[in-house]
Amino acid sequence: MSFSDLGLSDALLRAVADSGYDTPTPIQRQAIPSVLMGKDIIAIAQTGTGKTASFVLPMIDILAEGRSRALMPRSLILEPTRELAQQVAENFEKYGKNHKLSMALLIGGVSMGDQLAALEKGVDVLIATPGRLMDLFARGKILLSGCAMLVIDEADRMLDMGFIPDIETICSKLPRSRQTLLFSATMPPPIKKLADQFMDSPKSIEVARAASTNTNITQWVVETPSRDKRELLRSILRQDEVTTAIIFCNKKTTVRELCDTLKRARLPVGQIHGDMEQADRIRELDRFKSGAITILVASDVAARGLDVPGVSHVINYDMPWHPDDYVHRIGRTGRAGRTGIAYSFAAPDDAENLANIEKLTRQKIPRWTGSGTPAPIAAVAAPEPVAAPVAAAPPAPTEASAEAPEKRKRDRKRRGSEKPARDRAPRAEAAPAAEAAPERAPAERAPRPPRPERAPRAETPRAPRPDRAPRAEAPRADSPRAEAPRTEPKRPAPARDPLASYRALATQAPTRHRTDDDGEAFIGFGPEGVPSFLSHPIRQAAK
Repeated sequence: MSFSDLGLSDALLRAVADSGYDTPTPIQRQAIPSVLMGKDIIAIAQTGTGKTASFVLPMIDILAEGRSRALMPRSLILEPTRELAQQVAENFEKYGKNHKLSMALLIGGVSMGDQLAALEKGVDVLIATPGRLMDLFARGKILLSGCAMLVIDEADRMLDMGFIPDIETICSKLPRSRQTLLFSATMPPPIKKLADQFMDSPKSIEVARAASTNTNITQWVVETPSRDKRELLRSILRQDEVTTAIIFCNKKTTVRELCDTLKRARLPVGQIHGDMEQADRIRELDRFKSGAITILVASDVAARGLDVPGVSHVINYDMPWHPDDYVHRIGRTGRAGRTGIAYSFAAPDDAENLANIEKLTRQKIPRWTGSGTPAPIAAVAAPEPVAAPVAAAPPAPTEASAEAPEKRKRDRKRRGSEKPARDRAPRAEAAPAAEAAPERAPAERAPRPPRPERAPRAETPRAPRPDRAPRAEAPRADSPRAEAPRTEPKRPAPARDPLASYRALATQAPTRHRTDDDGEAFIGFGPEGVPSFLSHPIRQAAK
């Protein structure tokens, strides 16, 4: 069967042929005719089977008739991530190049001005993530009453990211007479409940059992310690068979650190994770698709729906925490009938995650044991542990060497406690200590005789110095205050002639001077205790 047998228009068939496709995939053969007939469908298919084209191609032919109106899109496609929304927009541009259809992409991380300008002109296809769509709807910038077709892509991923309440709100704003298409790799109970609530007698299409892996992908589990992962990864990437590879990590910090490590090894590598700006993420994907870089280190943001032709290898640097993520990760290779190889590094603490993956996929993933492996991994061996040089053991401590530190400590304590006693005791008592030593002969060292001059000094009190007591009692003869006591200064007797006393006081030299702010000296108190300012009126009166 070819695409011409599915009922597509000639203009659309030319665009498909120009893209290099001539044979539809199983999901496309079953979904496209049902969509053209206007039926609701639930399509369950593994990743990499061509789900995007199975709803993009019939939507282009359906929307070719009619016209768009401002702020009222004619169809809506919901995607869980910005990368998937961007990829669907690229497919519309590629397959709809022979049609005059308008399109708007509503995603976060970019300016809202261009998106609002496109909505005001009217669009036929609106591709959006739930968060940005709900934001614009709350602002009153968009109306969904004219939407006649709804596509919910990667519904199980929407469930994992917590978008199901938003989807329920969006579905309640759409007209009830619409066509709804739901695509998912698995069908958990919440997705089944959503389909029963908002779909009208949907047709179920299942081309592979849920959570199954692509048979074109050769899977291997490499059991290795965590410390050997980087060296093992570099060895794999240097093989000639690895043309393009995507390396998945669980954490964004691991993505950045691993990318820096591979750059230092001079490998053409890029990165993509959730903390990057949308423009940077798109630029890295474009570099990877164009071949500017052949290695892409990514988080699970690129695990679903990312369509990069010709990816030869997928490497799970970290074993995924959720089993469903394993199916989507390795689905980036082996697409469109090609073959691929997937390696998963399993550390000892990944045993539970690996068991959950094998339980979900209902298969035992072969382990790499050094034989019977593909060429890229056969040449890679885990590095053997290098025995560390054994240092020579220190000699066993003898009894004397073990006791020496303690003996020195006791001696220091004894000397510290005896030092004050020696200071207080007279030197004459040191003779018996010398006689108590039996190993020293009396002839070798005679006892030191006591010093007779120190004994009377300790018993006789010191006599006071004779020159201190009279100094405290008698004032100095040359002191100006020798005649007057400190407590009651002697007051001058009243003079009979006041003017004569004041004149004599004015002519006397002052004993104390002080300088004012202008630098001029003025007279203070004189020897008789009379203030100097009292002399000025007397001078004026004398004149």
